Amino acid sequence: MKIKEILIEGNKLLKDSHIDEEAIISKILLKYLLNKDNSYLVIHQDDEVEQSIKDKFFEFVHEIILGKPVQYIVKNQEFMGLDFYVDENVLIPQPDTEILVLKTLDICKSLANLKPIKILDLCTGSGAIAIALSKILQEEKVQSEIFASDISKKALEVAKKNNERNNTNVQFILSDLFQNIDEVFDIIVSNPPYIKTKVINTLSKQVQNEPKLALDGGEDGLNIYRKIINEAFAYLNGYLCLEIGFDQKNEVTNLIKENKNYENIEQIKDFSGNDRCIICNKVR
Repeated sequence: MKIKEILIEGNKLLKDSHIDEEAIISKILLKYLLNKDNSYLVIHQDDEVEQSIKDKFFEFVHEIILGKPVQYIVKNQEFMGLDFYVDENVLIPQPDTEILVLKTLDICKSLANLKPIKILDLCTGSGAIAIALSKILQEEKVQSEIFASDISKKALEVAKKNNERNNTNVQFILSDLFQNIDEVFDIIVSNPPYIKTKVINTLSKQVQNEPKLALDGGEDGLNIYRKIINEAFAYLNGYLCLEIGFDQKNEVTNLIKENKNYENIEQIKDFSGNDRCIICNKVR
């Protein structure tokens, strides 16, 4: 089969299985197998493809139809302009989380008198938040010490690989939230598990194939927020920055208010207009 014929057939199989963005996915798979870019697929669309590559392509298409995210197949996801290795041990970094990174960077600018700024990324997963912060602060010549923790040893292995891939200097800690944390930070940032347990089985097959440990926020989706909010102030002399689900603004805000250790609560929307982050600081 020719490149263009493989793409057409892949698009049809995906579309017939109600997979969105079928043309993009087909191209991602074939580029990965050929180790080429988009322009190559266009210029060489009439080239014949080796049988082994064709077979592997349709094997991957079948896996996606069954619910495997394309990012887990090609082992890659872009976030904040950086390339991240991802596999089944970590959540796939999403564009919505970039607003959390951008707002944390704004806080770093306000703390420019501190040298270095100490940051902790809780529930780091792939390391996307911590590594993006480290990379950008490096480029902007802002001195920082960035730590990232996770309860999953396998997730930390992925994060360490991304730290090397992006030439950053994040320090990693295996910890169930604050269990193994013994320092105080200017900023604690987290995108914790926040999906209600009963909702997980209603999500897309692709999301259900991501690690449940990183998705499940308990019966009401707030279990990890409660723990972070109730414990973070003991490790904080500055700002707490949390990603939230689009419908959790009021509940998480109330948890912060009830704790009474935080002030100046700010709620932030993402680029789609959904509530996405809550930022507050420890009471002085």
